[in-house]
Amino acid sequence: MSTTGLLLVNLGTPDSPATADVRRYLAEFLSDPRVVEAPRWLWWPLLHGVILNTRPRRSAEAYRRIWTDQGSPLLLHTRRQAEALQEALGEAVRVVPAMRYGNPSIASGLQQLRDAGCGRILVLPLYPQYSATTTASTFDAVAEELKKWRHLPALRLVDQYHDHPGYIAALAASVRDFQAEKGKPDLLLFSFHGIPQRYADQGDPYPQQCERTARLLADALELAPDQWRLSYQSRMGREPWLQPYTSAILEKLAGQGVRHVQVLCPGFAADCLETLEEIAMENRELFLAAGGEQYQYIPCLNDRPEHIQTLADIARNNLGGWNP
Repeated sequence: MSTTGLLLVNLGTPDSPATADVRRYLAEFLSDPRVVEAPRWLWWPLLHGVILNTRPRRSAEAYRRIWTDQGSPLLLHTRRQAEALQEALGEAVRVVPAMRYGNPSIASGLQQLRDAGCGRILVLPLYPQYSATTTASTFDAVAEELKKWRHLPALRLVDQYHDHPGYIAALAASVRDFQAEKGKPDLLLFSFHGIPQRYADQGDPYPQQCERTARLLADALELAPDQWRLSYQSRMGREPWLQPYTSAILEKLAGQGVRHVQVLCPGFAADCLETLEEIAMENRELFLAAGGEQYQYIPCLNDRPEHIQTLADIARNNLGGWNP
């Protein structure tokens, strides 16, 4: 009897915060044509001649600020999510975690599932909002590995879950729990990872899905329009990215007299460099320096029970007809 496998995929992480490991990770990440849509003849000299000779050192310093005794926070959380999801789904489904970039790789995860006899594989990227830079890139990597297989498995892909009721409810519960302990802010900021505006102009649905997630979450929390904002973080390069930028919004809010801000990153399923260092540390310093008085970061859903239940529900819905 064929076994069903679930490949749980997140973005990725270097093996360590050492500059050499970070350089290898960035080289893989920034070489992806889904991430940087530019002619290779133009991008390659810039990437290998400039960026990979300067950025890894700075990024390594940022990774060292968040690294734990157990290693990468993103990998730690993803493994915990996989373990919890395995328990929720039971023995009928084999759950394996993987990273789009770095280790454990998608290729190694697929190999584990093949070795376990999985003739049916569901790929669940931990990206609530679809983007070609993330979800489509995951599919590319899966397809590239499967090119090497003679006997292909039946394959399904979860392309997004940005408005799934369980996902919205889990986010709302995390905010309520945090505010029950820390109090309510003057404003709640929903910060999503950005993409170049050009990608959205060419049809990437990512910003519309981010906006819908934010509206649904604000409604679930019963927030008035002046109690929340949406912004985009982690931009790179000189071309325009989705706006408003998180850093610019925080400076503006402080200048307008907003004293207490809480920030949530609904597009991240697990805490990582972009949430723990960029949002929780770097942007906190920016807001306070601009005149704000209190800045708090609300952690990602990680392995909260409501989150795992939602992922299990999504998996079961997409496994329909495969399992008894």
